[in-house]
Amino acid sequence: MSSGGIDSEQNGEQQYLTRLYERLDQLREETRSRLDEVLLRTGPGHQGLAERDVAASELAQRLARLDAVENGLCFGRLDLRDGERRHIGRIGIQDELAAAGTTVTDEESGGRPLLMDWRAPAARPFYTATAISPENVRRRRHISSSGRKVTAVKDEEFDDLAEISGDSALLEALTAARTGRMTDIVATIQAEQDEIIRSRHTGVLVVQGGPGTGKTAVALHRTAYLLYTQRERLARSVVLIVGPNPTFLRYIGEVLPSLGETGVLLATVEELYPGVRADRPESPEAAEVKGRLAMAEVVAAAVRDRQRVPEEPIAVDHDGETLTLDPDDVARARRLARESLLPHNEARPLFRRLIIDALARRVADRYGTDVLDGGSLLDEEDIEDFRRELRASPEVAAVVERLWPALAPQRLLAELYASPARLAAAAPGLTEAERAALLRPPAGGRGWTAANVPLLDEAAELLGTDERRARLAAEAEAAERGERLTLAQEALDIAYGSRTTDFDDGADPELLSAYDLLDAEQLAERHREADHRTPVERAAADRTWAFGHVVVDEAQELSPMAWRLLMRRCPARSMTVVGDIAQASGVAATRSWEAVLAPHVGARWRLAELTVNYRLPSEIAEVAAEVLRRIDPGLRAPGAVRSSGVTPWRRSVPEDGLAVEAAELAARAAAEAPGGRVGVVAPASRLAEVASAVAGTALAERSEMGVPPAEGWGKVDVLDPGTAKGLEFDAVIVVDPGRIVADSPRGLNDLYVALTRPTQRLGVLHPGGPPALLRRLRRLV
Repeated sequence: MSSGGIDSEQNGEQQYLTRLYERLDQLREETRSRLDEVLLRTGPGHQGLAERDVAASELAQRLARLDAVENGLCFGRLDLRDGERRHIGRIGIQDELAAAGTTVTDEESGGRPLLMDWRAPAARPFYTATAISPENVRRRRHISSSGRKVTAVKDEEFDDLAEISGDSALLEALTAARTGRMTDIVATIQAEQDEIIRSRHTGVLVVQGGPGTGKTAVALHRTAYLLYTQRERLARSVVLIVGPNPTFLRYIGEVLPSLGETGVLLATVEELYPGVRADRPESPEAAEVKGRLAMAEVVAAAVRDRQRVPEEPIAVDHDGETLTLDPDDVARARRLARESLLPHNEARPLFRRLIIDALARRVADRYGTDVLDGGSLLDEEDIEDFRRELRASPEVAAVVERLWPALAPQRLLAELYASPARLAAAAPGLTEAERAALLRPPAGGRGWTAANVPLLDEAAELLGTDERRARLAAEAEAAERGERLTLAQEALDIAYGSRTTDFDDGADPELLSAYDLLDAEQLAERHREADHRTPVERAAADRTWAFGHVVVDEAQELSPMAWRLLMRRCPARSMTVVGDIAQASGVAATRSWEAVLAPHVGARWRLAELTVNYRLPSEIAEVAAEVLRRIDPGLRAPGAVRSSGVTPWRRSVPEDGLAVEAAELAARAAAEAPGGRVGVVAPASRLAEVASAVAGTALAERSEMGVPPAEGWGKVDVLDPGTAKGLEFDAVIVVDPGRIVADSPRGLNDLYVALTRPTQRLGVLHPGGPPALLRRLRRLV
């Protein structure tokens, strides 16, 4: 195509894009106006307010979607052999118009959609058409834009079987400088990825793929696809995306909003227990034990251990006398309470009632029986009086608390960890050393560790709701309702009293007033504080929320106990599980998808594999493949699609100079890659040392060069392999690979992670001679 033709096509797309943005602005303004109208509306009673809140929430979510797709609204076009033309974008303009109650005439659209959502079935050929299988496509156009301006158009012609240069858009995206935030791949989704994104599998779908295959991007775009095809259901139940750490969640946080999807909760596993901060460090030994599936039985045994039967009778003071509570009475009460199958706290009222009945019989026995007719001298009303007195007795309450205490999950675990005797009773299957790893003094206000969160969740399931807390909450609600009723009645009384003065002013006495239309209860209900939180906000605050779909990234790192927690959050078992067994490096990580999924879903899960490496150039992929073969000769590295022409290097540096050398090289790499990102991956044991050196050197050099930090410099991040997992950088410097391997039982997996983070350049710093696996790297002097 001539330059004049290109300019003409670009101008045509610019005019089209301008019309689209005019429609988008119109949609936004209409949605804002409708939202304002709804918020001012008041319906009759509580139902009217609820309907208003629902309508306002839907409009607010639609407005958020429209605002989120400002950039890259339209990125492609399909020209079909029958003359049809389809523009592809992040949202479907006609879909949004229809949702807003607006129609589009044929004159406006030329008889075709104004803009087709990339998730629509008719848009799929944009991702799957090939020269061999063109799917009725004559031309595929990639449209690049900056803001609202078209910057380039690139066409792929399908008129013959000549080689198509359609990879240019993909390669441009792959070689672009990293910004520290993952971007969507909606314009460059490949056929292998598209098949997984649009999968109709409704159970657990496992997406396995090596570094750089786009697992995370595929999972996020599959989430967007499910929200498009099942919007009503998932908008109510919410989609949960679980990541390995907050750094990773920040990295992916803008992908779904850029696709117009904002109703998603992003969290780590330890953030899924509201009210608990998991910010304490923990030894690898303790974390490994706490992650085992056997800990579910340990927690259950710890609960059972708190349901005690005394060895000797218990003396209970009552009304100046002593009652005797026999072990047999307690054993019977415990048996019946357990047979109710209620959680511990919810079975406690039954246990308490049975104990009180036993004590009431002791009181009744003192009155003896009527010798003449063999009947009791007491009737049922007398016995109930005894029960009432016993229920109010502090001494009886103390006995019940001792035998069947009301327990919060935090108290259960804290007291378990603080007592060698309780640990020995609850965990006889653990070795003495393993129980010693769990022991710790009372935590006070020092918080919890990440590995404790699934155990707290397990305990919460077994303990249930504390009846006293529930009662207090109900009493508080009743008191608040009573206060609202009082205030409402006072307001109506004032309104009624003012009617005579209204008549003096000439008002028609036949007109109805507020007093005539409302009673106090209706008025109080109108002033009840409504819950204006979005479904996502409500889900984040509710431990028992049932999510409609759950995405788990870096899933190979989750412990069996963490999987139990996630399965509770998704009773429908609708999940997208993303990971790479070869990168499993945590102390509780899995070596098999079947091992972690079979206990929950049996064989009802499907594996989909990604085989193409988009991140790593072939030069770096070859280095990583050697490490992968050492991890497991049976694992196959994904094939790289490009070459950078840059050879990875290594440099030998004295032990005490590693941190400084890493800092200087990182600063230099950042200066050579304006706007890009540099990652320094170091062993966890050297992280503080390297981070300090990098920060100091980078700041000093910036100052010397007179370049403000925000201009002309890429950012340097210092991470250990665990935190680096899932991230990518333009250049990576791996520090002390030998110690990375030595620091962990799965050190080779950690090294594999470190080597597979860069998109362009890789360097390795090591003390002494290089590790055998890296000897082939070019030596840098």
